[in-house]
Amino acid sequence: MKRPTPTGRHLALTGIAITGALALAGCSGSGSSGSSGSSGSSGAELSVGASYMPQPVSADMAAGFLTITNRGGTKDELTSVSSDSAGEITMHETNGGAMEEVTSFAVPAHGQLVFKSGGNHLMFEKLKRRPEQGDTITLKLKFAKSGPLTVEMPVKSATYNPSTGH
Repeated sequence: MKRPTPTGRHLALTGIAITGALALAGCSGSGSSGSSGSSGSSGAELSVGASYMPQPVSADMAAGFLTITNRGGTKDELTSVSSDSAGEITMHETNGGAMEEVTSFAVPAHGQLVFKSGGNHLMFEKLKRRPEQGDTITLKLKFAKSGPLTVEMPVKSATYNPSTGH
């Protein structure tokens, strides 16, 4: 049998898969908050890593980024994010350069939900005080099926660009 020659799309998807695996290895522990859900491969097993907030230039609004990893066999859904540091936190996705608020994000079984600059992100609105580099913001992530996760999000420099790409 002759094997088909890989197309540019197949090569790109392979590259993305390899990059995702490397990013996952780099994300473990950084800003991690533990896990939620049932143990074993039947339920969602959620953990959070690589969380950060670039020091905001605005006094009342900031962005936040993180990676939610699900090592379990059941998908879940991030339904809300809250913090005592902000009046409101909204979730956004970016499609074709346009930012759109969404009410939830899927967290796939055996997969990741990535919030990164230029893509999915959190918007902290009505900040109670402007976070400074070195501060830590405490977040509560709520899910459709799993229990909530508490995340300690460090505030980095306004120009921070993580080595994992998000």
